[in-house]
Amino acid sequence: MKLRLIGYGPNVGRVAALAWKESLQIVRDPSVILVAFVLPVVLLLLFAYAVSLDIKQVRISVVAESDGVEAQSLAAAFAATRYFAVSPARDRREVAGELVAGRIRGFVVIPQDFEQRVAASTPGPLVQVVTDGTQPNTANFVASYAGGVLAGWQDSRPSPRTAGVSLVPRFWFNPEIESRRFLIPGAIAVVMTIIGTLLTALVVAREWERGTMEAILSTPASVGEIIAGKLLPYFVLGLGATAFSTILAVTVFGVPLRGSWLSLTALSAAFLFPALAQGLLISTLARNQFIASQLALFSGFLPAFLLSGFLFEIDSMPAPIRALTYLIPARYFVSSLQTIFLAGDVWTLLLRNAAAMIVVGLVLFVLVRLKTHKRLDA
Repeated sequence: MKLRLIGYGPNVGRVAALAWKESLQIVRDPSVILVAFVLPVVLLLLFAYAVSLDIKQVRISVVAESDGVEAQSLAAAFAATRYFAVSPARDRREVAGELVAGRIRGFVVIPQDFEQRVAASTPGPLVQVVTDGTQPNTANFVASYAGGVLAGWQDSRPSPRTAGVSLVPRFWFNPEIESRRFLIPGAIAVVMTIIGTLLTALVVAREWERGTMEAILSTPASVGEIIAGKLLPYFVLGLGATAFSTILAVTVFGVPLRGSWLSLTALSAAFLFPALAQGLLISTLARNQFIASQLALFSGFLPAFLLSGFLFEIDSMPAPIRALTYLIPARYFVSSLQTIFLAGDVWTLLLRNAAAMIVVGLVLFVLVRLKTHKRLDA
């Protein structure tokens, strides 16, 4: 059975009626409200408190084999830093078992001849740093920061070799080096992906399962009007969820919003364009809600979580994976949100990211249009 497409042009009334129908469906479905307004709270709490890339109070031991003033001064420098939780020791054999058992992540040995090494001012190691290589990130941190503590201690000593020279590091955009300040904007991008892709993926699939798609196809509404009527409520819902998540991020979690609400809204709208198109394409191809949700999970949520630069730096990925990330809209949205929150309205970057998201969205909408027909056997 085929239904002939009636040659009406775009009709605002028909689009509004379809959008109103879809809005009522959203209000009646508690799961949509949970995803839009409860899931953001859960994810933001998770990435603000449970997931942290900040390394603080790492358990180490400082083995001071020398009783000299210089050795004790260096041991005190290690104990004073907030990044290490230091337990003192006198012999490296005391702490070797602690490292093997995992109760400490490394130890620093200040040797017996430490004063002589310092006084000689000859090139060579002053201390030994031993770390647990089973956790490479933590091991690298312990080694690097132990070197930083040693360098800071040397700079603080009056010496002709260091007089008049000081190194003062400055961190732009995130001076406190808090991971939540870039994790929470990324979490907002993941929430938007779920709303835009997962919820929209169930739209047409739900109509086919409930047998209401035949009634929609029999109306005078064109394919474009049907698509617009179904997507408009989710577009508004996505913008509302973004505003809600941003208010939570700023007021509850203390993430600064240095950019404007205008840029945030514009970039969110640009991201919803490909996200909604991807969800609609999935729902067009899969007439079963379970299959549609699985496709949305694997093609939307997981790439946004793993390949967008949210948790893992794109530059550290293999070249083929880096090339793949250019097809993922969340890559551009995560970068845009982190810029808006931490740096401000850097329009050269934001406009480039918005253009990339719109191009991806246009390609997806063309595919949706090609796969959507007013036929029951399509």
